[in-house]
Amino acid sequence: MDKMNHNDFEAIIIGGSYSGLSAALTLGRSLRKTLIIDAGKPCNRQTPHSHNFLTHDGSEPKAISSLAKDQLRSYPTVSTIQGLVTSGRKINDTFELITSTGLLFHGKKLVISTGIKDVFPEIKGFQECWGISVIHCPYCHGYEVRHKKTVIMAEGDEAFHLSSLVHSLTDDLTVISSGEAEFTTEQLSVFQAKGIELIKSKVIEIIHEQGQISSLFLENGQIVSVEAMYARIPTRQHADLPSLLGCELTEAGRIKVNEFQKTTVAGVFASGDCTTPFRSVATAVAAGHAAGAFINGELCAEQFHT
Repeated sequence: MDKMNHNDFEAIIIGGSYSGLSAALTLGRSLRKTLIIDAGKPCNRQTPHSHNFLTHDGSEPKAISSLAKDQLRSYPTVSTIQGLVTSGRKINDTFELITSTGLLFHGKKLVISTGIKDVFPEIKGFQECWGISVIHCPYCHGYEVRHKKTVIMAEGDEAFHLSSLVHSLTDDLTVISSGEAEFTTEQLSVFQAKGIELIKSKVIEIIHEQGQISSLFLENGQIVSVEAMYARIPTRQHADLPSLLGCELTEAGRIKVNEFQKTTVAGVFASGDCTTPFRSVATAVAAGHAAGAFINGELCAEQFHT
């Protein structure tokens, strides 16, 4: 290993949730001097339980990450600080990062695992219910709300696709569309054949008790009783760092990566929600492990040939 000062690292991971922690574990086990910089605000911090992750099905999200952090302490080459990276640039073959408190770090490789930020609609009560009874994914939450009176708040093709997934979990399903995207004649016929009600009106307010939804108040004055609601809402990158470093984004606004979790900037890798529409703990952990392994592979190759 090259001689380094205390602010120089072989790999710096920005974002210390599931994907970043997974990358750190892989790098730590490879004896790589690694730093995790974490702002401490995971997007699922309000969600009471995490599902569909082997050995942790039903665990509290915070409990999973806390256990991961405890296990990482066994690896002396891995360090963690709480902070927010506000600027970054590449200087020759090294990356320079500065945090909001003025701390400066250098790393040979970077992993961006900063996640995404949900852009909440201007609906009263929406944010309080998000991740609790207003949910985004039938694989993460569908089993827990099976057979319940369910609403899908989405538009056009997206609403139709989500309906095909949710209909297998409940017979009491309603689609609420603001009319921003039209449905085809075929889609409307399927809704009718499957007994799925379609209401074209905006949701104005969610009536709830500590995040547990009970009804929706619509713009047309209608009140809809409901026990669970799927909502597809816009997202954006949680951090400006990918743009600062020149990483290319996809049309959907996610960091573009290849099968090795490499971004379009040499030396910069990305993993987790900031790269994929599959927002689950299992997916994030797998991508983080891959990023850590491919970074170690690059470092090994560089050092072995010099």
